[in-house]
Amino acid sequence: MSTTPDSAVRAYIAGHRDTFLEDLADWLRIPSVSADPDHAADVRRSAEWLTAKLTATGFPTAEVWETDGLPAVFAEWPSGDPSAPTVLVYGHHDVQPAAREDGWHTDPFTPQAVDGKLYARGAADDKGQVFFHTLGVRAHLAATGRTAPAVNLKLIIEGEEESGSPNFPALITRHADRLACDAVIVSDTGMWSEDTPTVCTGMRGLTDCQIDLYGPDQDIHSGSFGGAVPNPATEAARLAAALHDTDRRVTLPGFYDGVIELTDRERELFAELPFDEAAWLRTAHSHATLGEAGSTTLERLWARPTAEVNGIGGGYQGPGGKTIVPSTAQLKLSFRLVAGQDTDTVQKSVRDWVAAKLPAGIRHEITFWGATRPCLTPLDHPALQSVVRAMGRAFGRPIRFTREGGSGPAADLQDVLGVPVLFLGISVPSDGWHAPNEKVELDLLMKGVETAAHLWGDLAENWHVA
Repeated sequence: MSTTPDSAVRAYIAGHRDTFLEDLADWLRIPSVSADPDHAADVRRSAEWLTAKLTATGFPTAEVWETDGLPAVFAEWPSGDPSAPTVLVYGHHDVQPAAREDGWHTDPFTPQAVDGKLYARGAADDKGQVFFHTLGVRAHLAATGRTAPAVNLKLIIEGEEESGSPNFPALITRHADRLACDAVIVSDTGMWSEDTPTVCTGMRGLTDCQIDLYGPDQDIHSGSFGGAVPNPATEAARLAAALHDTDRRVTLPGFYDGVIELTDRERELFAELPFDEAAWLRTAHSHATLGEAGSTTLERLWARPTAEVNGIGGGYQGPGGKTIVPSTAQLKLSFRLVAGQDTDTVQKSVRDWVAAKLPAGIRHEITFWGATRPCLTPLDHPALQSVVRAMGRAFGRPIRFTREGGSGPAADLQDVLGVPVLFLGISVPSDGWHAPNEKVELDLLMKGVETAAHLWGDLAENWHVA
């Protein structure tokens, strides 16, 4: 365990809490909405604000990095110890659109602290979780008497995550030498609940597509021609129906090849979480669970690959009937992938499967919109164990494990830099990411600060990179 004294860390954090929160509120006032071109200048202002604050924190290098879109921020603070591991923290400084008329109780860019909660767009996603690292590293230095972190500390804070990170892979590829590290810490994530602190160990990947089907050259009379020519709307429905077997397993040939299966220990850890399926269904606005046979709901969400029909259409959609064989139909599909699966392989499997399923007389085109690879950190990885210990010291209770069912840019960092990705976040489901009245729990935010203060010393002491 790191020798950083807990009492010294907490005393430093308590003494600087008010100033820290004032600075965070100042940053939250900048409406850095990456999806709205009218806010491009605000995103740049946010990047410049963070760069100046990181310099004031003590980072000897803090730079705005340009992309073909909106700017990112890079910072670096060398340890001075040649044997120290190098850690890269990822987060983002752009935010989702927000307006009072969306249902906010207050202006989304006028931060309000009420009953231990800080309300503002970006409070949890992701400015608050980026910013806790600034006070965390200062607490680490103050408690240990160091003049530089125990690890070589780097930050890459993206400016387009809420817009799908269109320029992020190119950015990190271009700067791979400066971003070189031994592990990535992603602070754009959350915990199970306030009472159950958790560490995420992986995210699913994603690839999605549209299949356009073409039959007759125009809509034709269903009495004169129906039953004697192929119908693209029927074939779209047949494809959708054929996507799963009776056990709800995906039928694409080779789809499960390479999938890293859950271990018995991982299943036990999932089962330890206080999962209320009825409450979860209410959150999902659904009325029953359904999925791959032999897996629990959490296993389906976090550790099993899926195929979903996102949309299906074709032919006449107006009022009343119109007896035609339509000329076109469309099918939109998405595939969430788990560790061991390859997006290129899955895309090829989709193309081959569709071509084999369609009859003569139906032409088709398939458009894929990109791909995000899955990432997974083994439970016994020493850097992950440092995160768990640091969180345990901050929260004073056992740390559980989760995964994330969604997808994000973490896998790009894993692929380009060739290092494990770890997750450190303190947000809880009630924080309302992307929703009106987004907030962060201030006590949990301080726990994030405390975790970061302990983490760097623990990594330096317990992880010896070959």
